[in-house]
Amino acid sequence: MPALYVLIPVALLIVAVAIYVFFWAVDSGQYDDLDSPAHSILFDDEPQHQAGVDEAEGKSEDRQGPPRG
Repeated sequence: MPALYVLIPVALLIVAVAIYVFFWAVDSGQYDDLDSPAHSILFDDEPQHQAGVDEAEGKSEDRQGPPRG
């Protein structure tokens, strides 16, 4: 029973902090635009990484060091 005297105020403090953080996030604009990030992955630009394209065209030979032998 004495543990409840400690746990109930601690639980209320945690709930109060969670409510404060939620309202801070809403006020700072964290939830303003929920749709754009979901759609941006569908309409992504050309990938910047071209390593697979270079190897397919035979350009990877230029990047290799001198032949061993």
